[in-house]
Amino acid sequence: GARNTGIRNSSGRYLSFLDSDDLWLPDKIRCQVEFMKERECSFSFTSYDFGDEQGHSTGRTVRAPEKLDYRHALTRTVIFTSTVMFDREKIPKDILVMPDVPSEDTALWWKVMRNGYTACGIDRIFTIYRRSGNTLSSDKVEACRRIWNLYRSVEGLSLARSAACFVMWAARATLRRI
Repeated sequence: GARNTGIRNSSGRYLSFLDSDDLWLPDKIRCQVEFMKERECSFSFTSYDFGDEQGHSTGRTVRAPEKLDYRHALTRTVIFTSTVMFDREKIPKDILVMPDVPSEDTALWWKVMRNGYTACGIDRIFTIYRRSGNTLSSDKVEACRRIWNLYRSVEGLSLARSAACFVMWAARATLRRI
């Protein structure tokens, strides 16, 4: 709800998100806007580091691929909310509404890509993703339930396609943590 209120009331060309427990590094906004203008990109995201509760990097980084389309996004969760930026002159405002479902951010990225927009990745760290033991993202069983719900209820994928996407998603999520 809070994100949709922000989206509805925003007036600038570029829309970005910063969750209260995350940190942006200096020049994130300037560099990301320049990147989007240079590449004529409508949707971008960056690499990010995991951080401890004080915001110090743990040395674990998630690298942004150069591009990510809908089909490939279904099998990986490399887009982190506090790294995202949209160009609202290129993406209609009605598309940029987060669905009222668990993992609404991922549901929005998929909706935007399903509507024909490709996400452009910037392989540069501009965000620290602070994680503590009691965040929504720390419960792995619940994360599995949420992603499965997105496949079946939000995206309407068949059981077989949902299972295939889920296996790839789980494998990538596991490998990223090793």
